[in-house]
Amino acid sequence: MQDYEYIKIKELEKWKLKMKKKPSIINKASKETQNKLNSILPEQYHSIITSAIKNMTKVVLFGSKYTTKTPIINISIEERDNLAYEKIRLYKKTAMLEGAGTGAGGILIGLADFPLLLSIKIKLLYEIASIYGFDTNDYKERIYILNIFQLAFSSQNHVNDIFKNMENFDFLKETLSNDINDFDWRKFQQEYRDYIDLAKLLQLVPGIGAFVGAYVNNKLVDKLGEYAIYSYHMRLLNSNNCIVEKESWISRQYKYIFNKKMDKKSN
Repeated sequence: MQDYEYIKIKELEKWKLKMKKKPSIINKASKETQNKLNSILPEQYHSIITSAIKNMTKVVLFGSKYTTKTPIINISIEERDNLAYEKIRLYKKTAMLEGAGTGAGGILIGLADFPLLLSIKIKLLYEIASIYGFDTNDYKERIYILNIFQLAFSSQNHVNDIFKNMENFDFLKETLSNDINDFDWRKFQQEYRDYIDLAKLLQLVPGIGAFVGAYVNNKLVDKLGEYAIYSYHMRLLNSNNCIVEKESWISRQYKYIFNKKMDKKSN
């Protein structure tokens, strides 16, 4: 194994521990605050958000809008990562420009940012999936994409639940249903809304909307890209391979040091 892959395995293990971390008192308090905020937001806001997420989910699961990329094969993890980071950089720039534009346009135009940002995020996930060699024409790979989405934009309690399935996805995918009604899109949209509602609400405030829109969109896309990379590392560098490859790497280092010592003695 190359040093780069070993480093990525170590980083992956730290990230997995983060995903398994139990909700803190602050997490629970934030959830209660969000519930109160939901009760005072206008009904028009709720309707637009709910409709946007529901329609987006259906497009992801059964549409062909995003399934245009051929999976990339026969390249290293490092090469895949470099391609993924470049895509994230481009999509962050797009999201920032879109957020600044809609944020400067007032409440009605600001509300339009929500479905636009959803589209940007989903397109990015499809791009990253193909970079890591996964075929997004496969319905079950689209389920994985939605799981990544939830992992990045959900409460810690929901993250714990989603991650359990993602950690063993290649084993569980054979048991997944092809029925869209089995996907809990209501939970999906509620968690996403709760995660970003306050930030996007500030985008509607005159005077600061453009700045908030650009900043928030940049951060959201950056986090999604990071989580997507880790999520696909988890499938390419699975735990069994990690153990074998890690031992192989250490073994080679030990042999190298041992041989150096033997050379000195012989001299």
